[in-house]
Amino acid sequence: MNQKEKLVVLIGPTAVGKTATSINLAKQFNGEIISGDSMQIYKSMDIGTAKINEEEMAGVPHHLIDIREPEESFSAAEFQELVRKKISEIRSRGKLPMIVGGTGLYIQSVIYDYQFTDAPGDEKYRRKLEQEAEALGNEEIHRRLELVDPQSAAAIHPNNIRRVIRALEIHHCTGKTMTEYQENQQNELLYDVAIIGLTMARELLYSRIDFRVDLMMKQG
Repeated sequence: MNQKEKLVVLIGPTAVGKTATSINLAKQFNGEIISGDSMQIYKSMDIGTAKINEEEMAGVPHHLIDIREPEESFSAAEFQELVRKKISEIRSRGKLPMIVGGTGLYIQSVIYDYQFTDAPGDEKYRRKLEQEAEALGNEEIHRRLELVDPQSAAAIHPNNIRRVIRALEIHHCTGKTMTEYQENQQNELLYDVAIIGLTMARELLYSRIDFRVDLMMKQG
């Protein structure tokens, strides 16, 4: 049996210190960092995403940052394909691949045997919801998701209307919640993965977030 590739995943809430920790780990273990953030892939969106700059990288190679224009679409399926290629590429150089930060579904789609091609869809139903979102607002569509899939609704912001509609579409097609559908697919880890979760006292974390927001405002 082929030995699984080694992979580190570093996760945690905003402002908990993932960037500094990832740089220290990458230097210590000869690693390269793959951004797991669904927004940092976009060019120019530097402030709002707290995108790492060249000085903060401290010479550690980073991947999947600034690879799309803001008007271009980008899906979890594309992320899965790109990251898996990057993991193999980094391992081929004798380095340790590290996914840092990011979006839960994106990271799960990489480390588990997640098949996007198997996800059911109903284009007519999807377009109907998109039209209703434009006419009635995102909050109304999100309220519908709360009724059938409260767990997904709690995890997805109403403004992320594409994911809200996708969750409703999965429920419409399968009778299952998006969480149930995802759990049925996530039965095998594809990598020899170490998942590191960072945390800190809530009061300290909130003060760090407040400081970051103030800094973002100063930066424009």
